[in-house]
Amino acid sequence: MQKLKQFIRKYPLSVICIILIWILSFLPFFPETPLDGIQFIDKWTHFIMYGGTCTVIWCEYLRKHTVLDKKKLFLFAWLAPIVMSGIIEILQENCTTTRSGEWLDFISNSTGVTIAVVTGLLIYFIKSLNKNTRHDTLR
Repeated sequence: MQKLKQFIRKYPLSVICIILIWILSFLPFFPETPLDGIQFIDKWTHFIMYGGTCTVIWCEYLRKHTVLDKKKLFLFAWLAPIVMSGIIEILQENCTTTRSGEWLDFISNSTGVTIAVVTGLLIYFIKSLNKNTRHDTLR
């Protein structure tokens, strides 16, 4: 229980985003919007939800750590969100009457997660370059 509290304190925005994904994934309805006419808008929504959530995970991780733990990041910032996405799609298909599980949703989610990993790595390398540049100028 203590570890869970520490995790929530360390990654509060990530936890909120993950909870929101679970809630939104099982709402029985969505209100109509002017964007409904855009082709594949639901796939773009999946891409943005998962990409945004994983970008938040990376930002919170990079704020707290100076060295990347590749195993931890692979597990929690890439694999876990993709597995979560698959579980949600399976549950939507088999446990709800108002939602359906779709392969394209899963692919959109996975693509968003993967793009977030690339974004997180870019942020890390830019941050590292800036740190090294500042360190060199202080000498």
